[in-house]
Amino acid sequence: MDAKDLGDDLAKVLVTEAELRVRLAEMAREIEADYDSGEPPLLVGVLRGAVMVMADLARELRFHAEMDWMAVSSYGASTKSSGVVRILKDLDTEIAGRDVLIVEDIIDSGLTLAWLKENLESRGARSVRICTMLRKPEAAKVEVDVAYVGFDIPVDFVVGYGLDYAERYRNLRDVAVLATHVYAGE
Repeated sequence: MDAKDLGDDLAKVLVTEAELRVRLAEMAREIEADYDSGEPPLLVGVLRGAVMVMADLARELRFHAEMDWMAVSSYGASTKSSGVVRILKDLDTEIAGRDVLIVEDIIDSGLTLAWLKENLESRGARSVRICTMLRKPEAAKVEVDVAYVGFDIPVDFVVGYGLDYAERYRNLRDVAVLATHVYAGE
């Protein structure tokens, strides 16, 4: 779906599809360099938002990319994190003794990711690193060490490239600021 297909639902496009692709290729080269001396990491995508990032990143990597998925929630249908993390779908792969690369779409407060990283480390992962396409530094409530960041963006509520509002807009090719009239009265 293109931004022009959404009428006045979007306030502005922040990151275009072309910019996303260029940065993903750069991030893939950084990841390859960091894991060049051993077994590639297990990519752990955080459902549902990270589907687009995970698929495009995995295709860009020049090593066999083993993938698994977790679904965690702290949002529901709201535009703000509740701060309470629930596991909706756990990993199918044993991670003890493995290098793990969490692949995320966006980091807002950092609370969910800090919790997830600690959870995976407690399962015996050899290492846990984080890769995210988007980060909102001004929204951070906790410090999270992120190894690979696509773009730092403002605190606006964004949709597209896997990011949704009430399960809509995920298939928008760009990342865009959602117009406030769409979620006013929430």
